[in-house]
Amino acid sequence: MTLRIGLVAGEASGDQLGAGLIRAIADRRPDAVFAGVGGPQMTGAGLEAWWPCDRLSVMGLAEVIVHLPQLLSLRRQLRRRFLQWRPDVVVGIDSPDFNLGLEIGLRRRGVSTVHYVSPSIWAWRPGRLKKIRRATGTVMCLLPFETAAYAKVGVEGVFVGHPLADRFPEISDRTDARRSLGLDPRAATVALLPGSRSGELDRLGPDFAGAAAWLSERRPELRFVAPMASEALKEQFASQLQAHGGNAPVKLLVGRSHQAMAASDVVLTASGTATLEAGLIKRPMVVAYRVAPLTAWVLRGFRMLKIDRFALPNLLAGRDLVPEILQDTVSPQTLGLAVLRWLDDEAACRALEQEFHKLHAMLRRQADRRAARTVLSICARGNQAS
Repeated sequence: MTLRIGLVAGEASGDQLGAGLIRAIADRRPDAVFAGVGGPQMTGAGLEAWWPCDRLSVMGLAEVIVHLPQLLSLRRQLRRRFLQWRPDVVVGIDSPDFNLGLEIGLRRRGVSTVHYVSPSIWAWRPGRLKKIRRATGTVMCLLPFETAAYAKVGVEGVFVGHPLADRFPEISDRTDARRSLGLDPRAATVALLPGSRSGELDRLGPDFAGAAAWLSERRPELRFVAPMASEALKEQFASQLQAHGGNAPVKLLVGRSHQAMAASDVVLTASGTATLEAGLIKRPMVVAYRVAPLTAWVLRGFRMLKIDRFALPNLLAGRDLVPEILQDTVSPQTLGLAVLRWLDDEAACRALEQEFHKLHAMLRRQADRRAARTVLSICARGNQAS
């Protein structure tokens, strides 16, 4: 009997996760068919995309409010179509604000559901656990410490490992990366990653550009490389460099962020997945985090945050491996000083590299295969019950 698996991904990162999952399931069950919402990677792996994933890619409170009627309509249409299609399981990949509501509606109608990528309940809004419990009996987690919270509420938390840890090599060659990007293989290089969205760039870009100017004044031999997620973001950061970057020699790229990090001696990055990527590439980093003043006031005022660290390497290690510079303390000088400390302390860089090797080993678990086994076991349980 054909195995029907529904998948819903709302962002590029979810599209990548979904593609790996589809391929790993198809290896074990060639008869499986896949349908739902995804991007080019998932469709290339075999998904019949009823809608493209960019229909769900809405970020920011104001944008969500504007698009809320469309998102709710899409969720209703998707629920109806899944119920007509009668899948063995539906996997919601990240995008919890959209997917958890969808999973609740499907589960009430007897459809097995899995949520792939734990929402950051360990960081903020822990009350979402109640909603997750209504949405699914299984959450597939990318980070090992995420599973504990689910056991307390009767949800199965499965640590599958992080797909990035499977894809990154143990050692990244700095000289090869510099040559591939046309950088001077002998010049000390700092990678600048001020964010992958326009709002992040608005908040951090001027200070990152200022940090490049501050560093260049003190170390004229330094070179900088700034990989941006799109042509529009490249133009946005170019304007910020023109206004705040002085004469710093910055090479702007579109994409190729992993190569830029591998080419660097130090990575200056916004908080987020890039911190994990830099750790897997084994590069020292300085992490900056700044949210809008109103968001910061709400988070503090309502005590919504449960953590005092933001960088993923620090969270995984349970201690401060790399410096975090937050909110009002972000400035060209504070960022520049933190970068210089890494550039001037070779022993600290070597010790950090060893810690990053340990984190890499912790996360490398053949995540696609583990996730596929989990999904297929749920399908098997559902078939036995019926």
